[in-house]
Amino acid sequence: MENEARRPYRMGARAAAMEATRVRVMEAAATLWARRWYDDVTLQDVAEEAGVSVQTVVNRFGGKEGLADAVFDWVASRAEVTRQAPTGDVAAIVAVLFADYEAQGDANVLWTAQMERVPAIARAAAQARAQHRAWLERVFADRLPASGPDREHALNLHFAATDVYLWKLWRRDLGLSRGDAERAMRDLLTSIDPRRGHDA
Repeated sequence: MENEARRPYRMGARAAAMEATRVRVMEAAATLWARRWYDDVTLQDVAEEAGVSVQTVVNRFGGKEGLADAVFDWVASRAEVTRQAPTGDVAAIVAVLFADYEAQGDANVLWTAQMERVPAIARAAAQARAQHRAWLERVFADRLPASGPDREHALNLHFAATDVYLWKLWRRDLGLSRGDAERAMRDLLTSIDPRRGHDA
């Protein structure tokens, strides 16, 4: 009886340990790919960073492309959790977006630069665009037209005004402070509010 009672506990502990190892490998890969080109990071590099064997990485993910898909899904799911902002509050929306970009923006730009030659990154980029569009539809639900070409036009404007490359332009290329860059994005979002035209 005692052995039977302890078996589920041991299985649960093993599953938890396997999941912890899986997350550690993904964190290691994400860290390396945030600094280096995809092709320059080997499974050996990831294994050493995570403190596991290469075989462990292969067993968990099947290879480099499988690992990349898992990492990008994992990063996307974390972004979904952290990007919580009240609908219509432009200041809060921009603050939440900048918190994400300040943490992940440089990696996002590096990954995006490789999407034409790395299928895993191309898939991740398509997923990220869809996720960002859904986020825009949610946080700007109060101002977007209901449907049709006007809605698409408004979404395109909001997409451009909140794109990571605009963050890069302001923060990296032009050297704006975070406060000044956030102000610029707030002003831009306010200026493209479709409701302004109806009020005029």
